[in-house]
Amino acid sequence: MPDPRRAKGRRHPLAFVLALAACAVLTGARSLTAIAEWAADAPPTVLAALGGPCREPSGPTAPTEATVRRVLQRIDGDAFDIAIGSWLAARDPDRLPSGQDPLSRPRCSLAVDGKTNEITVFRPMLAELDLADIVVTFDALHSRTAHARFLVKEKKAHCNAVIKGNQRLLYQRLKRLPWRDVPLLGKTRATAHGRDEIRRVKTATVADLDFPRAAQAVKIVRRRRTIAVGAVTLERVFAVTGLAADQADAADIALRIRRHWVIENQLHHVRDTAWTEDASRVCTGTAPRVMASLRNRHRCPPPGRAPEYRRRPPPPRAQRQPPPDHPWHHVIKPHNAPN
Repeated sequence: MPDPRRAKGRRHPLAFVLALAACAVLTGARSLTAIAEWAADAPPTVLAALGGPCREPSGPTAPTEATVRRVLQRIDGDAFDIAIGSWLAARDPDRLPSGQDPLSRPRCSLAVDGKTNEITVFRPMLAELDLADIVVTFDALHSRTAHARFLVKEKKAHCNAVIKGNQRLLYQRLKRLPWRDVPLLGKTRATAHGRDEIRRVKTATVADLDFPRAAQAVKIVRRRRTIAVGAVTLERVFAVTGLAADQADAADIALRIRRHWVIENQLHHVRDTAWTEDASRVCTGTAPRVMASLRNRHRCPPPGRAPEYRRRPPPPRAQRQPPPDHPWHHVIKPHNAPN
């Protein structure tokens, strides 16, 4: 990777700074300050193993926060993504044979401009895929007439669309259907993550729904009870599907919609909750992209580790205390220290 810094006065190699950042993120660092603190607390043996130059008798020294910040804000984001992607691809058991063009594999992700949202990349993401007779399930954000028309007319696919308030007229129409007269067609129960959840599903064939190729209306009622406190919540979800009753029954439709949330639980929930990515204040230069790439590296399990490893959040960063010779050492106390 090209180093954006001038050669004159450069004390820490680029690979050393990036290796420190990768290890810090793996241990729970969520900001540039946390990365610098982890590097400052790392023992000389760790710094030497990561490629730190030995210019002092005591061993390698860690870069300052200013150095970490300048490097991560100025490096080439594309080159950094390629470096991490190449490292992961070399350890992928399903990697392409040598000599085969990597672009021949369908893309798995697509970057979204920070000034817009994922609605604008819906068509580019799916344009190169063969979706004939494939069932595509998407949440309420993509439940748009243009998206459904693109799938059923151009891609010859079927779609399951969750309908919420952004499709107000269709949502009200589904809500006013005589669901009391529709028999219960499926019921499942599961206990996980401290919750006991019962899911009931009903489907009805409706001919005049204002949605491209909509053949059935779906209603799913989720009753969740928190085991620890006994709190009960009730959620009603409405959806439409292009599959006719003879192509998919209620249990199959409910299973497809539920599997859609695997992406939310394994990716978005981990990023937003475990790593608090939405609350991150890293916003200068290429630093946000670099931090996202380092988190992507954390989600990929090392060789020989079970895939469940990628769903574990990083441990919280320990509170850093001032050294004993700090002038404020006896004044600054941790939040849980006795008075």
